[in-house]
Amino acid sequence: MKIAFIIGTRPEIIKMSPLIDEVDKRDIDYILIHTGQHYDQEMSDQFFLDLELPQPEYNIGVGSTTHGKQTAVMLEGIEGILSNEKPDIVLVEGDTNAVMAGALAAAKMHIALGHVESGLRSYDKTMPEEINRVVADVCSSLFFVPTEESALNLIFEGLNPNDIFITGNTVVDAVFRNLKIAKKRSSFSDIDLDKKFITLTLHRAENVDDEQRLNNIINALLELKGIEIIFPVHPRTVKNLQKYDLYDKLDKSEHINLIKPVGYLDFLLLLSNTHLVITDSGGIQEEAITLNIPCITLRYNTERPETVKAGGNILVGTNKNLIMETVHGIINEEELYHKMSQAPNPYGDGKTSEKILDIILQAYNQGELTIKAPENIEGLEGRYIQKVEDDLDVTSYEVENPQLKIVMVFDDNRAIFPYKHLNLKNKTVFVERFHSNKID
Repeated sequence: MKIAFIIGTRPEIIKMSPLIDEVDKRDIDYILIHTGQHYDQEMSDQFFLDLELPQPEYNIGVGSTTHGKQTAVMLEGIEGILSNEKPDIVLVEGDTNAVMAGALAAAKMHIALGHVESGLRSYDKTMPEEINRVVADVCSSLFFVPTEESALNLIFEGLNPNDIFITGNTVVDAVFRNLKIAKKRSSFSDIDLDKKFITLTLHRAENVDDEQRLNNIINALLELKGIEIIFPVHPRTVKNLQKYDLYDKLDKSEHINLIKPVGYLDFLLLLSNTHLVITDSGGIQEEAITLNIPCITLRYNTERPETVKAGGNILVGTNKNLIMETVHGIINEEELYHKMSQAPNPYGDGKTSEKILDIILQAYNQGELTIKAPENIEGLEGRYIQKVEDDLDVTSYEVENPQLKIVMVFDDNRAIFPYKHLNLKNKTVFVERFHSNKID
């Protein structure tokens, strides 16, 4: 079996790193295709060295340009590589343009696609990431979702639950893996990591490009005196802070420490020692709950709602008063801080990569990665809701009713993923009835 990994940005490389390790460990043939979406060749090479990963066999070197041109160049490059390499499965992770290009290339070439971190939804189509993740899921053969909520998102969109696997998120594996490297390699010495401080990141366009939102956030930060705020400032954020006459105010503040952007390993070390993180990043929401760090998110929605539900993350948007009240509440209320820092991690136990590879190998050995025209004409007769009175699990129910496929289970009006061994007694099932005829 041969696996093709498609990666294009720093978060993808980070989250794929433990899966690449697992493939290496099992001596499975694979190739790394780097689209070069964020990095020039030199920076990219160094990042792989820092994470103790092999250099990619291919680097398309697309660089930064418009979404359309970037996607087109990557699509053309990926298609040529896949045509030559002929992998059995392509793996993509997340929601970048590289993911969408890789997904489209694989689907058009009838190569099985596995989407790692599938099923995330913000339901905000102004976000290019939302479009990318939806397109990737439409193209996928295997869906590796982090949580049951992500799985239900896919089912509600009409995807087959038999192809959906709740594995946890490789971000947990990556944090455990890469924090060890950070402690060993990091030369981070700008901050006293033993004192109490808040870490802030701010980069999303909807925040830093909007003058009113950016003003609200910065004015809240300026009034949050009493604890140091470490702010690695993204270049785009610096540009807009200067544009709106906010940079000097931050620079002159005694409790806000503006520092240059730090590398991933240094930031992971910084995050692991912070008292609280304020961010608009999706990945940091995941990393914070993995590291038991309370998180405040400067957004009105999140594709990581599980972190909020678990109690480790609070959405505050860009409301100045709400930002201040929430930060003060977490810092000053010991019970709230303890509750947030001890929130259960919804993304798993750090063994997601093992689970994903086990599923891929099983599918490969059973011939399920081969995409070919159907031999049967399968027709949907209808969709029905039924109350189950008998003591049956999902597998037993479908064996007894071979023309029926359970799509969703409801218990006291709560939607549940149809796990194979889920007991259905006194539950309601949503089923699809099919008929099938052999093609002559």
